[in-house]
Amino acid sequence: MVVEAGLESPVLARVRALVEPIAADLGLGVYDVEHRGGMLRVTLDTPPGAASGVSLDTLALVSRLVSRELDEHDPVPGRYTLEVTSPGVERALRTPEHFRREVGKVIAIRLADVGHDERRITGTLTAADDTSATVTVDGPDGPVARVVPYHQIDRARTVFEWGPTPKAPTTGAKARQTKEGLS
Repeated sequence: MVVEAGLESPVLARVRALVEPIAADLGLGVYDVEHRGGMLRVTLDTPPGAASGVSLDTLALVSRLVSRELDEHDPVPGRYTLEVTSPGVERALRTPEHFRREVGKVIAIRLADVGHDERRITGTLTAADDTSATVTVDGPDGPVARVVPYHQIDRARTVFEWGPTPKAPTTGAKARQTKEGLS
């Protein structure tokens, strides 16, 4: 379910406020903060266009620092388990900011309306604002732009596109057999 702009709970907003300075000191941004059941998940990311992602060592460091900060300020009622993670290559899109950040990439959307004829949409995200995302999909007569309001989205994520399949090596016993067979 996509969270509309400005609708973060007060608890999550407080957690975000405590985590953001720690992340910023390490050159990271807070991608998402979620609290479901007994799990508090803080997702960190590098700035758009960064050469590399978030390392495991950095996640471990941030986890220790955030845990200490949360223990000191106690913004989350009850018991919970803290998880500090990165969004990964196929990242969940939950907020308008997530969608804006991924414009130009291929995304997959599952609509909330189970009765809808076309419940799944996969295409290139061409625009995103505070209320909807525009996805260009292949139609029977060429590309078609579909505007999808966030309130109609059950789940959305980026789609990682694998590069070309590497060629088989041309050295070794198999290559020698091929060359010998041709002579």
